[in-house]
Amino acid sequence: MKTLFFILLGISAFSCAKKDSIEQPASEFEPGVKLAEIKDDKLEEISGLAASINNAPLLWGHNDSGNKAEIYLLDKNLDIRLTCELKGVENRDWEDITVGPGPDSSKNYVYIGEIGDNDAQYKYKYVYRFEEPTWKEHQQKKIVITEFDKITFQLSDEQKDTEALILDPKTKNLYIISKREEPVYLYELKYPYSSNDTVTALKLISLPFTKIVGADLSADGRELLMKNYSHVFYWNSSIAKPLNDLLKDPPKSVPYEIEPQGESITWATDGSGFYTLSEVNKNKKSYLYFYKRR
Repeated sequence: MKTLFFILLGISAFSCAKKDSIEQPASEFEPGVKLAEIKDDKLEEISGLAASINNAPLLWGHNDSGNKAEIYLLDKNLDIRLTCELKGVENRDWEDITVGPGPDSSKNYVYIGEIGDNDAQYKYKYVYRFEEPTWKEHQQKKIVITEFDKITFQLSDEQKDTEALILDPKTKNLYIISKREEPVYLYELKYPYSSNDTVTALKLISLPFTKIVGADLSADGRELLMKNYSHVFYWNSSIAKPLNDLLKDPPKSVPYEIEPQGESITWATDGSGFYTLSEVNKNKKSYLYFYKRR
């Protein structure tokens, strides 16, 4: 039954993409290349992936609901170099992660999106923000994060499932995209967002997709990647502009290696391409893929 469910998800996502005439292929990237297979049980439910800035070219990853409140610093062999635990935090349904600027312009920050809600039952969503740790080989294998901001917010219209979290590196605004609707919607948390009061993520625009599970904006704010279970969509602008304006342009479709349950995507820190990584599903092998820029 679960296999049939994901087949139907793929058909639905493909139909939506085709219906909206997103047919122009993105020639900017080479086909995806397998870098490593998930073999560590700790990574079997990977739902979010983000390129580290302080520890480039390593990647941050995390699992989704029911797993430990931990993020993992991964190399390209998917070996865990460092585990970071958020003290006193529950992983209700972590769905995405991003790294970028924050309150102190001289530092980089990790943002974890506690934004999943399969049954649309939670009034509040959360983003955990903390200074990005810097790791050096031969130091400790695990650290506990005790200082972090908890940004509490609700969507401006209704409770719903969301899985994609985007940080605009120019404005520091956060964006969330709904998942299960058709079309999906883009929501905005304008910076500075309070960590002391509940804030509201405002609905901006609809997008002609469904089952959106991950997204990432480039460091210069000009290129956006967004994915569902069957497609990777790509926007590119000659200038940085507000995300809702960028999304008004038609995207290209990147030739995508279909994954068992691919929910994560991130640009490489140096902009040389992007990575995807899937949860392990039905004992199918899951790989870290890299799509190199031509």
